[in-house]
Amino acid sequence: MKAPTDLAELTDFFDRYGTALTSGDVAAISRCYALPGMVVADSYSFTFTSPAAVALSFLGAAPAYAEQQIVAAHAQLLDVQRLSPALSLVSVEWEYLDSLGNAVPGERYSYLLRVDADGPKITTVVAAH
Repeated sequence: MKAPTDLAELTDFFDRYGTALTSGDVAAISRCYALPGMVVADSYSFTFTSPAAVALSFLGAAPAYAEQQIVAAHAQLLDVQRLSPALSLVSVEWEYLDSLGNAVPGERYSYLLRVDADGPKITTVVAAH
């Protein structure tokens, strides 16, 4: 397997992930993760070892997006580093759009991706500032 460094492949992956996040499609979100997976932020960390655990951890995201009337998420790829034949570290700034087409301030994350037979999968998410 080759690490995902092709911008078109990465853009497609993050487009699918952003659509799943903003639509609340937890099954599609789960398919974007390698297991076990991990999320790390300043004040918390958690891991998940099953698709059900991934889905459960993202159940609260859809209502939060709906509350802000966010209907779309676009990942702006800031940096892509190939770490090994199968791993890449991708820095992303998310750009959100609300139901009126207005930009909503986004967030920055770094994603450690591993490519498998199905394409890139997230192994670790690190919240960045």
